[in-house]
Amino acid sequence: MSDRPVVTRFAPSPTGYLHIGGARTALFNWLYARGKGGKFLLRIEDTDRARSTPEATAAIFKGLEWLGLDWDGDPLSQFERRDRHAEVAQAMLASGAAYKCFSTQDEIEAFREAARAKGESTLFRSPWRDVPESDHPDTPFVVRVKAPRDGETVIRDRVQGDVTIRNDQLDDMIVLRSDGTPVYMLAVVVDDHDMGVTHVIRGDDHLNNAARQMLVYHAMGWDVPVWAHIPLIHGEDGKKLSKRHGALGVEEWAAEGYPASAMRNYLARLGWSHGDEEFFTDAQAKEWFDLDGIRKSPARFDTKKLANLSGQHIAQTEDAALVAGNQDYLTLSGENRLTDSQEAALTSAMYCLKDRAKTYPELLEKAHFVLTSRPITRDDKSAKALDSVHIGILEELTPQLQNASWDRETLEDLVGSLAEDHNTKLGKLAASLRAALAGRAVSPSVFDMMLVLGREETVLRLSEATA
Repeated sequence: MSDRPVVTRFAPSPTGYLHIGGARTALFNWLYARGKGGKFLLRIEDTDRARSTPEATAAIFKGLEWLGLDWDGDPLSQFERRDRHAEVAQAMLASGAAYKCFSTQDEIEAFREAARAKGESTLFRSPWRDVPESDHPDTPFVVRVKAPRDGETVIRDRVQGDVTIRNDQLDDMIVLRSDGTPVYMLAVVVDDHDMGVTHVIRGDDHLNNAARQMLVYHAMGWDVPVWAHIPLIHGEDGKKLSKRHGALGVEEWAAEGYPASAMRNYLARLGWSHGDEEFFTDAQAKEWFDLDGIRKSPARFDTKKLANLSGQHIAQTEDAALVAGNQDYLTLSGENRLTDSQEAALTSAMYCLKDRAKTYPELLEKAHFVLTSRPITRDDKSAKALDSVHIGILEELTPQLQNASWDRETLEDLVGSLAEDHNTKLGKLAASLRAALAGRAVSPSVFDMMLVLGREETVLRLSEATA
């Protein structure tokens, strides 16, 4: 196993959106495979035909694509491989590792009732386990794998450590139903083996399944993969993450304007750590990620930490990539994309925007001054800053800007001197300037706005505000 190239997989059931927990599982698998130079495969576990939908499958693809988790090869459909699963069940039957069980549901229930009455284990022990073929009736049957009756099964887990289960606690698991269809527990093992999966990284709610799935691996003489059962994600209140905690799907976070890079960084830190590092790039995550860094205890989803990381990622992202990210966000939100001239304007202003925004909507709101055009529409709060006193000061400022050197120091001195001359606070004069230039109470520094807008546009906006 150790000499084989790493192959991981993400195997969601297509019954809804890509849940934040599933996204974290996919990310861990992706990081491990990419960091080890291996393959990351995608399998859609669509055997539950009543609940599996093409729309849900598309939503999973869309969520993974937004998150930036690329997979190798084509996605596999578990349902389409049902003949192969049944073939393996028949092979176990032929080798004696499995057997036909003719017990009816009524007989099984009667067995359990009798066991309960005696205070014994209700684990069903089929009377057909060792009955020769010649004594089999011509009635419907299921195929059960033969579990060992004594000793122990040890799940060697890279996260949970060695987990020991007594074999007398394992039942002879059904692998083929009476209608000939394979069960999920068989399908998972066959698919993982056929796909060459070397490491199964999944939620620790599957830990108990590992012992039963190992029955199939051992019966077929297949290599057991490296198990890594990762803790679930809880809400800030310490309870299992649910709708009451807010957004659950990655598309919801995308729609709120969080960059995918920030979500990758934050999800990687949910249950895994590399020293005290909080902020890191994809390249660093791929280099550092290892199963030994995953903790056993549940992780807590903290929206404030996500927002903080998001702000750091926006600040560190190159301007062109940030502009593209904002365009994608607008498309996702169903809003109009920026025009070419707006793109250019946003790029020119990015230096005074990117350090102060935690999401794309915040960045676009702060960029309003450079994305809008005259006449400037003012919000209520900024309109109040344009009182008669400050309009008079702006009227005095406007002609002085016509010939002033257009640099920050000159502009700061000019505005500061005017505030002093009129015995008003610089903050109040800046608020009226902000109202004139942006029409918003919150914006970048008025001096940054003046530099970005340029002399001509600044003067025109001031003239309009004081007219």
